[in-house]
Amino acid sequence: MKVLVTGTAGFIGSHVAMKLLERGDKVVGLDNLNDYYDVNLKHARLARFMDHPGYTHVSADLAGRAAVEAAFAEHRPQRVVHLAAQAGVRYAAQNPHVYVSSNVTGFLHVLEGCRHHGVEHLVFASTSSVYGANTAMPFSEHQPTEHPLTLYAATKKANEQMAHSYAHLYRIPCTGLRFFTVYGPWGRPDMALFLFTKAILAGEPIKVFNHGKHKRSFTYIDDIVEGVVRTLDQVPGPNPAWRGDAPDPASSTAPYRIYNIGNEQPVELLRYIEVLEQCLGRKARMELLPLQAGDVPDTEADVSSLIDAVGYRPKVSVEEGVRRFVEWYLSYPAHG
Repeated sequence: MKVLVTGTAGFIGSHVAMKLLERGDKVVGLDNLNDYYDVNLKHARLARFMDHPGYTHVSADLAGRAAVEAAFAEHRPQRVVHLAAQAGVRYAAQNPHVYVSSNVTGFLHVLEGCRHHGVEHLVFASTSSVYGANTAMPFSEHQPTEHPLTLYAATKKANEQMAHSYAHLYRIPCTGLRFFTVYGPWGRPDMALFLFTKAILAGEPIKVFNHGKHKRSFTYIDDIVEGVVRTLDQVPGPNPAWRGDAPDPASSTAPYRIYNIGNEQPVELLRYIEVLEQCLGRKARMELLPLQAGDVPDTEADVSSLIDAVGYRPKVSVEEGVRRFVEWYLSYPAHG
């Protein structure tokens, strides 16, 4: 297949592009290489597959309508994996317009490209953050998600609803994946594992919010990529059992699905830090702080729907995943 992957210089996007190239797909990668974090890391990710004969790079901003239209018209992808977004939950509080431009307007341009160029399937990134104020665990796609606690989460909720409208009006098969906390080699420098590793090695204290007591469904990157690619291969159809008088948020009479993708075994943050200390052979100096505004105390993924649909099953434990990250971090010369 020819697959357009947005965000190929990003953490998840670069891994997905490599996986697709390894199995013989052609990949058109789109990224604007913005400077939200170290651009050198983005270039280093791209360098792993930039010279692959199956890869074509498009340097463009999703918010630029003409550039996105041109990419679809020139390359005519059969399927699309949309992973580009302005990342970072806390950054949204200071830069709200950037989020709407990238995550909402940019997504509209992707949907329009799919509509006008006969794309067979759009898989797009959502987030566990859409669960917001929900506290019923584990989080299920069949629960309503009407109370996002951050603008970032609200933009992703908007993406889900925009995709549904296009699936309904134009019969574009769309699948949204709600990612739970993703970590691993080539990860983002603004995420906890990267920040903690850098600080511990420098002998600096780490900020541990909620006194380290919250739990997260930490999910290793390879497990995420496996789920993304399996989902891409499974084009959704309408759910014949869907009823308007008892609507299921995860499916529709349109070719549309929403799935959680994450590890079913949540881990307390203090345990995550303990594993990192063991891998580094050093103790962390912890600055214990209260829960931050917009953060949720716990996340736990119910991924039974994705297991049933595509046979998705996370395999990598936190102990193994953190070890692999540390090995990568110590071998990566720039250290973020």
